[in-house]
Amino acid sequence: MARRLVAAVHVRHPETHELLILQPGDEPEEALAEAIPNPAAWEPDEESADGDGGPDTGAAQPKTTTETKAKPRPQTRKQADE
Repeated sequence: MARRLVAAVHVRHPETHELLILQPGDEPEEALAEAIPNPAAWEPDEESADGDGGPDTGAAQPKTTTETKAKPRPQTRKQADE
């Protein structure tokens, strides 16, 4: 069964060495699919998505804005005295 991409990826064809840009929704042939190691580029497997306890795809979830905000730098002694 072909897997479907959820993100655009740049990949070099393993046989022709041609640089390809695959778009979200594409279902690349197996040889190309093996050249895309990032699990976040793929739709979740149906077996994993239905909650049957299948293996996790390992896809990274995007961080929320509260997780990505920079923490304020601590004041130096000179700044605290001002």
